[in-house]
Amino acid sequence: QGTRDHPPAQTALRDRLLSAVVSCFKRHGAAAIDTPVLELRETLMGKYGEDTKLIYELQDQGGELLALRYDLTVPFARYLAMNKVTNMKRYHVAKVYRRDNPATTRGRYREFYQCDFDIAGQFDPMIPDAECLKIVHEILSDLQLGDFVIKVNDRRILNGVFAVCGVPENKFIPACSTVDKLDKVPWEEVRSEMVGEKGLSPEAADRIGEYVQLHGGLELIERLLQDPKLSQNKLAKEGLGDMKLLFEYLTLFGITGKISFDLSLARGLDYYTGVIFEAVLLHQENEHVEEPVSVGSVAGGGRYDGLVGMFDPKGRKVPCVGVSIGIERIFSILEQRLKASGEKLRTTETQVLVATPQKHLLPARLKLISELWDAGIKAEMLYKKDPKLLKQLQYCEDTGIPLAAIVGEQELADGVVKLRDVATREEVRM
Repeated sequence: QGTRDHPPAQTALRDRLLSAVVSCFKRHGAAAIDTPVLELRETLMGKYGEDTKLIYELQDQGGELLALRYDLTVPFARYLAMNKVTNMKRYHVAKVYRRDNPATTRGRYREFYQCDFDIAGQFDPMIPDAECLKIVHEILSDLQLGDFVIKVNDRRILNGVFAVCGVPENKFIPACSTVDKLDKVPWEEVRSEMVGEKGLSPEAADRIGEYVQLHGGLELIERLLQDPKLSQNKLAKEGLGDMKLLFEYLTLFGITGKISFDLSLARGLDYYTGVIFEAVLLHQENEHVEEPVSVGSVAGGGRYDGLVGMFDPKGRKVPCVGVSIGIERIFSILEQRLKASGEKLRTTETQVLVATPQKHLLPARLKLISELWDAGIKAEMLYKKDPKLLKQLQYCEDTGIPLAAIVGEQELADGVVKLRDVATREEVRM
């Protein structure tokens, strides 16, 4: 349950999608790494907030308690700490595992791909963060998935909001994961969960509501910097100062049109320490809708400055910021689009089929195809001694092979090959 086989057409589509994402990561100067699919159980525990229960734990193996990796961020932090790396820009494309209730129609699986890009190292504020947002913008524009918005917030601003609204510090993280649901459920439900399940006072919940329903751009940042309560809070002030700087850089990148500073964005993971962001696809149900409807998150990330230190015996910190592209969601959308268009996707890259029009010419085919393979040309032939020419040409049409190299008795006598363009049926002797 929650896993799937990919037939050739799906695999070809996924490869096309992954190569578009990876080429963007490479354009930004990232190197690839790989880590084991297994991690020590203690490496993963306590890093994912309420989602820790979704980790796949394995039976004790010779004294080691292991688990399957839940994402690519925690293994990356462990890798940096173990290898004493303090500076790195990396990407990683690999499968991760979650013991979730699968909802395959919405692209939720127990085994799925993640594509991560991260910048680790001590740099001037918000420059790497701005680049991560630029990458999300490039990838979503490049894939032409339709309209999207990238929501941005900062954990420090959120914690500042909780503090000035009278939430005790030990309730920040539970309050965070409740606020994170605002994109799916109305404020009334979020408020009752805060009061009912998370034990916040109704007054605190109402005060939080005044802030977390705000979204906008630079003008909102400026307004909050003047806010009598928030501006008194050290954390919130730092976060807002950085947010202002971030928006200045995003303006220079020319992408603020798709960016929304959104105070309800919380992202449920425990390890974020600063800027957090999430990209959401929008689709118009019809032309008269004022507010576009969201399809769901297709990318997310943020700054996690404390994670590497958790794995370092001396607690040495390496600041990091990164983004993960939700490849499965995007894949589901592209798949549906391909189905609707009726376009046939080629599953092989064969350039030429070696064909013969008469009987007893298998040796000629084998000799020619061998020469083509040795020359680096992608070639195929039918595995029959004496196939009919029509059948061979039909195979080209079915699989999208553009050329047929035909060697008959006449061609052999003349020392030539007849090259046929399958689509136009034109032939040339070479």
